[in-house]
Amino acid sequence: MGTSGTVDRKGYNNYGTFLRDKYNVQKVYKVIVDAGFSCPNRDGSKGFGGCTYCNTDSFTPELSRKLPSITEQVLQGIERAQRAYKAERFIVYFQPNTNTYGTVEYLKKCYDEALAVAPDVIVGLSVGTRPDCLNAEKVILLESYCDRWDVDVEMGMESIYDATLQQINRGCSHKEFVDAVALFAHSPIDLCIHTVFGFPGETNEMMLQYIHEINRFPQIKFVKFHHLHIVEGSILGVHYKRNPFPLFTLEAYTNLLCQLIPLLRPDIIIQRLFGISDWDLLIAPNWGLKKTLIQNYMDKEISNRNIIQGAAYHFDNPSSSKSE
Repeated sequence: MGTSGTVDRKGYNNYGTFLRDKYNVQKVYKVIVDAGFSCPNRDGSKGFGGCTYCNTDSFTPELSRKLPSITEQVLQGIERAQRAYKAERFIVYFQPNTNTYGTVEYLKKCYDEALAVAPDVIVGLSVGTRPDCLNAEKVILLESYCDRWDVDVEMGMESIYDATLQQINRGCSHKEFVDAVALFAHSPIDLCIHTVFGFPGETNEMMLQYIHEINRFPQIKFVKFHHLHIVEGSILGVHYKRNPFPLFTLEAYTNLLCQLIPLLRPDIIIQRLFGISDWDLLIAPNWGLKKTLIQNYMDKEISNRNIIQGAAYHFDNPSSSKSE
């Protein structure tokens, strides 16, 4: 992997710009699909309660959910996006819970139904999952769609440190993440990795090591960066109310971004710089700004500081695959 990349005027590879250039349209929109999947860290297969930062309101058992059909969800999502955002092309995004947690036959049924809804305007399939819910057979299934659609798999590398993963009840180790990434070696599927910054006990230097770990996998094409949210209905929310601990201010988190973006491999595309929670669920940190204003603040700071993605990247950066 070389160091080539197309860094736009923001100083980093921006997902919106990437989509416009790739599909030659002004707006590509992700249509979220909830196929009723569960999670092995919630249903007892690996554990109960899920990750400590998750909102337990989303733990509704699969059979008790009252969801529109996949077809209805895609149709409604496309219609809303066309009306509200003038969207022209669409990516079907299986987002809630673990969307490879099932038999290959069932997964194929779900994906086929979604992609058959509007084949003239659907350009991609995006599947959110956990590292421990992937295997070679499921990767082969996903690869079977690559001749017609762009396919990406999104999974979490919440931390690279096993001590943190145990603390947050993640239910899988960093080695399981590394093993899952290896399944996509030489695959036409793109990987999107999301990571969370700000877990208790992790220093600034420890968090910067995440970037070196991401850099070493050529399979990774997209990243999503999140800062830790404390939300109502989460185990971490209960702990935080009893014993508050430091969380990122907007300024401190932006400072971290300005340190990590130059380290990031220049060909990787950043889908998101920060996460956001519903106001009625958010306990902390409350930055007091809407999403657009947060984005504008970060982009302005990145520009003012002349931050350029990959400026400090070196191909021989040491890996940080050691878990602590």
